[in-house]
Amino acid sequence: MQQELHNKKRANLTTNNNNTQLPSIPDKLYFSIGEVAKFCEVKPHVLRYWEQEFEQLKPSKRRGNRRYYQRKDVLLVWQIKELLYGQGFTIEGARAQLLLSVEDISSLPLEILQRALTDLEDLLLELEAN
Repeated sequence: MQQELHNKKRANLTTNNNNTQLPSIPDKLYFSIGEVAKFCEVKPHVLRYWEQEFEQLKPSKRRGNRRYYQRKDVLLVWQIKELLYGQGFTIEGARAQLLLSVEDISSLPLEILQRALTDLEDLLLELEAN
């Protein structure tokens, strides 16, 4: 009976968190923990836990210790969620994967990074024109 319940919970986790499309994020500078939790479909206590486990996730804190996430933080939360729930990494594995992706980018020649930046800027201008 317990094994059956465990399997149902596991199935719910995979079906509920299989959505790999990030919903549109409003165009503003800061987001509350509740907003980020809603965008990324995780509970606020999970975000607070991830802050302890992933050194890259550091929302700014203001009066009353309220957390304010920036757009880059929301994208990082989404990436962490995808690594943990979508790809099945452990916390330690996801942490290593995030570090690896940063090292991969930093090891690229400067010329390639500059070309990629130029391409992204061109794409942004094209999107803004439409």
